[in-house]
Amino acid sequence: MINNTLRKIVTAGVFSALIIVLGITGLGFIPLPIAAIAVLHVPVIISAILAGPLVGFFTGLLFGVFSIIQAAMAGVTPVDLAFVQYPWIAIIPRVLIGPAAWFMYTLIIKLGDKLKIKKRFYSNSLAIILGAVLGSMINTIMVLYGLFMLLPEIISWPVVISLVSINGIIEAGLSAAISLAVILPWKGISRYSKSKLSRSLPDTTNSP
Repeated sequence: MINNTLRKIVTAGVFSALIIVLGITGLGFIPLPIAAIAVLHVPVIISAILAGPLVGFFTGLLFGVFSIIQAAMAGVTPVDLAFVQYPWIAIIPRVLIGPAAWFMYTLIIKLGDKLKIKKRFYSNSLAIILGAVLGSMINTIMVLYGLFMLLPEIISWPVVISLVSINGIIEAGLSAAISLAVILPWKGISRYSKSKLSRSLPDTTNSP
């Protein structure tokens, strides 16, 4: 129990620090001609899948608060001002990223066990991908919808649809790829790993 709690605290600390570093250095944003691609939400997704929804909630809250601080320090665009005046736009979507990703991951893992999928690698990979995509899309769609409600003259429906279709899909793909690259090795899962079911069965490879 103590080890599990300590593991969650360490995981929360590591990924919280990563969020801060990515935000301060600007490495959490990949510039494109149209708009920047954000990857600051990826540590939230990874921490939630590794340590549970509560850790994901905490790191998501940190992400949201950090977004508000950055917007207040910049304060040059209508979006910056909206984040400061209406902090729920930055907070609510971000605290939902982790729990949503964890829920989808857990759901797919349980479904894989029920279907008796023998390879942990495949069931975990699918669960991570879907969890990361869901968490990423929740962040993109909810933030844009909140901005649309408050700034319809700037964030119109065509802009929302365009950003979701381009930025949202790219961010979801990056989230899935990075999450796979981090979580599978962290959990010690490889292409040759056995499923929970197969690990519980006796080894009969040397039986006559």
